[in-house]
Amino acid sequence: MNRITLWGRLSSCNVQKALWALEEVGVDYLRIDAGGDFGGLDTPEFLAMNPTGQIPVLRDGDVTVWESEAIVRYLAARYGKDALWSEDPAERTRVDQWMSWATMSLYPDWIDLFWKLVRTPPDRRDLAAIRGHAERTAARLTFLDHQLADRPYIAGDRFTIADIPAGMVLYRWFEMELDRPSLSNVEAWYQRLRLRPSYMKSICIPFDDLKGREVE
Repeated sequence: MNRITLWGRLSSCNVQKALWALEEVGVDYLRIDAGGDFGGLDTPEFLAMNPTGQIPVLRDGDVTVWESEAIVRYLAARYGKDALWSEDPAERTRVDQWMSWATMSLYPDWIDLFWKLVRTPPDRRDLAAIRGHAERTAARLTFLDHQLADRPYIAGDRFTIADIPAGMVLYRWFEMELDRPSLSNVEAWYQRLRLRPSYMKSICIPFDDLKGREVE
């Protein structure tokens, strides 16, 4: 019987972050479809695990964790053996700040762009809003491109969980039909991530089933 269980559908970008972390630490786990067409988020059993009624949720023995980045940090701390999230407070903070940057600065315009460009039917798209979100996402990635000029990964010379929130964005960014600036360092980082089997399995998942679907 699997010790770790993750609730969430594969097409959820937040679930993908948790899946990537699970694959990186190499633990055995069971994933249960939930959310979207699968539903199940408003049941008493699910709400007892996560009162917000959102995915992903991870259960590891007696421990239950919700919120994707909390799950990533938990897995790195418990199973990463200091490789993904250092026990040194200074090094850990360097990772944490980039995770926060991805969530607070990069993610909002990127996810709005995805919804307005991909999940909205063509005849309902707001082209001005799409252009604005695309430009602001490109500006955040241009900032990141400068930071990656002297390092192979976001927080330094090795892969850490700092790469997970921002790295999750890249597959859909490069697969969406839009004009993108040429960002050589971000593109090189993306290719390094694609060499990781965990990234290809968890993140590089076609999203055709989400096109034109405005409802979760």
